[in-house]
Amino acid sequence: MAVSGEDRSEAQNVRNEFALERYRYILQQIHAVNENAHRFLAIYQTLATALTGAMLALFIGYRRWDIEPAIARGGMVGLLVLTTVVAAFTITQVLVGALAWLDYRNEECDLTDEMVSPHFRKRPKPGNFFRWYETYVMSFIVASMIAMWSLTTFFLLPAMD
Repeated sequence: MAVSGEDRSEAQNVRNEFALERYRYILQQIHAVNENAHRFLAIYQTLATALTGAMLALFIGYRRWDIEPAIARGGMVGLLVLTTVVAAFTITQVLVGALAWLDYRNEECDLTDEMVSPHFRKRPKPGNFFRWYETYVMSFIVASMIAMWSLTTFFLLPAMD
């Protein structure tokens, strides 16, 4: 059975329409991945601020509340551990988002290579991670956790008698 030119044209139209819809989906997912990184940073900032505030309130008020220093120190360390868990969760989500972004961008390049022309879009280079804002979000989170643990360990906990 021979395939007519009209059938081939119809198949090409269906293929092009499918490729266009897939391209729209990929771009939508790239946008969603970018937005999620900002959401997770906002969640981290909110929870870290609240937990650190609770830790400082405990440091300032444990005497007035008649809490034993050892119990107050344990509470402070517990709150700091919770903050660290939130930080680890946030870093994990941002890292997974960056990996998903790389995957979607590579899929976008595959699609444009096939539908437009080879090398229409440059593939992302993981070696350029220093230019990605996710790198600095994760660096900020790690630096803030190091600062919180250091300040608590070297200044706050020893000051509790």
